[in-house]
Amino acid sequence: MSPSLISVWDSLCTPSLPALGWGVPDEILSLEGGYLLTRSYLIPTQDGGHLMIDAPMDADVWLEQLGIVPQALLLTHQHFDHVMTASKIAKSGVPIYAWQPFSRELTLEEVVRSWGMPFDVDAYEVTHLLAAEKSLSLGGLDFELLHVPGHSVDSVVFHLPAGGLAFAGDTLFAGSTGRADLPGGDMELLLSGIRTKLYTLPENTRIHPGHGPATTIGTERRQNAVVRP
Repeated sequence: MSPSLISVWDSLCTPSLPALGWGVPDEILSLEGGYLLTRSYLIPTQDGGHLMIDAPMDADVWLEQLGIVPQALLLTHQHFDHVMTASKIAKSGVPIYAWQPFSRELTLEEVVRSWGMPFDVDAYEVTHLLAAEKSLSLGGLDFELLHVPGHSVDSVVFHLPAGGLAFAGDTLFAGSTGRADLPGGDMELLLSGIRTKLYTLPENTRIHPGHGPATTIGTERRQNAVVRP
């Protein structure tokens, strides 16, 4: 399977989205990788590099095609479809940032294997644990870390206030939310986290989810039928 480069300019697909605000062009690259069409993102940094969000299937091939070695890999959570190539990417010297250490309980591969889906995740080391942190500065970009469990116990949203955007993983989607019926899931906890930590962000904040198209906080507050303000 060859990787699919979805867009250089996300706003071409969703023109109602506001422009990025940190003074660089909209050059966020996006990949839909693997059978579940899991999103990975490459964010340009202020010092000329890139940060990577999540590592689905084919993300390593994507990086090779682009000729990019990211400064860091940030994991929104560690379900198998978001970390399939994390080990391969780490072998290039890329540090991994995640809320918790790697574990088979987080990747869920043993669960999905029991369903007849043979996904095997190569073990990797989380070099920087984020559970005790509220912020993260990399490449001249300052992230606010929002822990929003409910889909997974380790789900973290990477919010860039200066850019007016957030990488939400499988917490909030356009018109929906991540599922909460997997091990470690809790729908009430997820809804509460979205209402108190995401819906309180500025309404023009762009949400880049782990699956599907980008959206905004204002759009979801008005139209999301699963989680109301």
